[in-house]
Amino acid sequence: MKRTFYFIVLFFTASGCRKLYEPHVNSPASGYLIVEGYINTGVGPSTITLTRTTKLVDTVSIRYEHDARVSIESSTNESFPLAEVADGRYTSDVLHLNPTSKYRLRVVTQNGKEYLSDFSPAKYTPLIDSITWQVEHEGVQIFVNTHDNQNNTKYYRWTYSETWEFHSRFLKTMDYITDPVTGQAVGITQLGSPDTTVYKCWRTQTSTNIILGSSEKLTTDRIHLPVRYIQPQADELTVLYYIHLRQIALSQDAYLFYQRLKKNTEELGTIFDPMPSELRGNIHCVNDPDELVIGFVEASEEQEKERFIRNSELPMIWLSQMPCGEFEVKNVPPLDTAVMPTRIGTYGMYNSIATFYAADRYCVNCTLRGTNKKPAFWP
Repeated sequence: MKRTFYFIVLFFTASGCRKLYEPHVNSPASGYLIVEGYINTGVGPSTITLTRTTKLVDTVSIRYEHDARVSIESSTNESFPLAEVADGRYTSDVLHLNPTSKYRLRVVTQNGKEYLSDFSPAKYTPLIDSITWQVEHEGVQIFVNTHDNQNNTKYYRWTYSETWEFHSRFLKTMDYITDPVTGQAVGITQLGSPDTTVYKCWRTQTSTNIILGSSEKLTTDRIHLPVRYIQPQADELTVLYYIHLRQIALSQDAYLFYQRLKKNTEELGTIFDPMPSELRGNIHCVNDPDELVIGFVEASEEQEKERFIRNSELPMIWLSQMPCGEFEVKNVPPLDTAVMPTRIGTYGMYNSIATFYAADRYCVNCTLRGTNKKPAFWP
């Protein structure tokens, strides 16, 4: 939902020329408000993200809504504020909300406009039974497994965060000698010991696609669903991979809203795809009831589960597909610092380095693709 598209840009070809079709859209200059997230009636905090739609021609892909007043309200007249902790991201304390009450979200933006979601009963979410995986098409498919013995949930949504450890292909054992005046690399020096600070790194990212599941057409409320596919030889599984999965129950209306959103944002691109539809949810502008607001906020109990997958668990050899070949370079200044030295090639007179081997910087310095700060939860 980070960027919502309403229109397909069409190109018409006539007489060997192409003309861009620019749809005429009656939308406010500030864009429409997008509200993402849910009211967590479980043990964790509630997080709401506020952004604005952007035009197809805009250079900024995400426009955050800053300094809004955001709060959760109960049907028993309680109010719980959320604080902006990052760009457009508002988070509450751990609230321990009463599961027998109903809840709604209130947003007041900088320009004084007020938005309310419909009151929602707190939904029970069953536990995640397990996270499993199997090899598919030489990659790894990760599944979520859950069930509701009462057959009451039926509609589910998942999000995840993932972290993986990866290593540089080559140890950094050499470095450039830089001219302090020109800033150019004028030589090579061998380090006393390998620089391990750029060898081992971690990378974290969150899910961006909409993951939905439904047991509506099944005889039992049981779900076995793929949630993440790791491409063959991707960095994620070269050492150790971790996934933290979150699950919430949805109402049928929310499920249908997210289905439309998924089609509008993930399944457009060919003439055979469904046309985009308007995305009205359960959030309304108090000042202007006709204003379009994008989002569906409900109260639901969040369930979580995590899993590690080690490279040694895989039934096949799994190496990074990143091309990292070495090539020999003459030690003649000025040297090209777009690549990094990996090892000595040949020696010249007086034991000087005549040639050395080098590789792309991304193959030697892992901090160009992640962080060398080990996560607190990492084994």
